[in-house]
Amino acid sequence: MILLVALAGGAGAAARFALDGAVRDRWPSEFPWGILVVNVLGSFLLGFLTGLVLDGAGDAWRLVLGVGFCGGFTTFSTAMTDTVRLARRGSVRPALLNLAGTLALTGLAAAFGLGLAVLG
Repeated sequence: MILLVALAGGAGAAARFALDGAVRDRWPSEFPWGILVVNVLGSFLLGFLTGLVLDGAGDAWRLVLGVGFCGGFTTFSTAMTDTVRLARRGSVRPALLNLAGTLALTGLAAAFGLGLAVLG
């Protein structure tokens, strides 16, 4: 199980790197859109997975996909580092938008994923 979680974590980190890069290439900006997209998508996936586990899916799914893949995919620490970087550059509004947007959007995405899994 440890090996599967580690492999899934590596796959999640690689997926984060690819998606963040694709978003940054498509929409170059000082604002960290790529990491925001990654964290919102990861929160949705984790909420959905949580709903499946609560509905009877095996605990292995929670460990491999939740702890492994989603743990490697999402990155709260990078989001907060980006927020501090923006603030230190004097981009206070974008920094506050990143902070508030990350917290609000990831919470909503997780709730939506959970609801979709449980109700859908």
